[in-house]
Amino acid sequence: MRLPVRADQGQALPLFIWVAGAVLFAAFAFFAFAQAAVARNGAQSAADAAALAAAQDERAELIEGLAEAIIEQDDGWLDWLSAEGSVGAGAEDAAVRLASDNNAQVTGFNRIAVGGNPASRVEVRVRSAVGETVIPGTESQHARAEAVAVIVPRCEVDGESADVEFSCEGSGDYAFDAESFSESDLPDASDLFMVHLAG
Repeated sequence: MRLPVRADQGQALPLFIWVAGAVLFAAFAFFAFAQAAVARNGAQSAADAAALAAAQDERAELIEGLAEAIIEQDDGWLDWLSAEGSVGAGAEDAAVRLASDNNAQVTGFNRIAVGGNPASRVEVRVRSAVGETVIPGTESQHARAEAVAVIVPRCEVDGESADVEFSCEGSGDYAFDAESFSESDLPDASDLFMVHLAG
């Protein structure tokens, strides 16, 4: 006695192949997105480091300007203490160096103000491309990111005294005799100015 022939015999294999192919494609696509996310994170880390380097370079210039103004007994020291002095000559170079150390290049640099405080805005592009994936066009794509680092003064002038006197949040009060002052008398840069990423 013959068994009846079923019309759907042998159709499970093509369906299995199709499902397996779809799962593999989804896995490769997920890998491509993960690869892009890693590249993006690397770009953001490079941008953050470059922006912070620029702001720290500006902070060092503020300290130098403050010390020079005190030594010269120039009332302009108040501007330096409030981060209103003219700085930024080496900030972009500092950003370029740090970006390069993180396999990226600076594609944009601006000195801006954030909340009335000086800041550096840095855009970077990672040197290495995302690479070939199942998503067309990724082989020539480079991750990009931007970051802003702000310099915030931490000190205020005490009263109307003509002497060099100020108090800093978290580190105390300072008073200097301009006649015998040297840059080493100043507190640490981080006591005078806080540097942080905006956003």
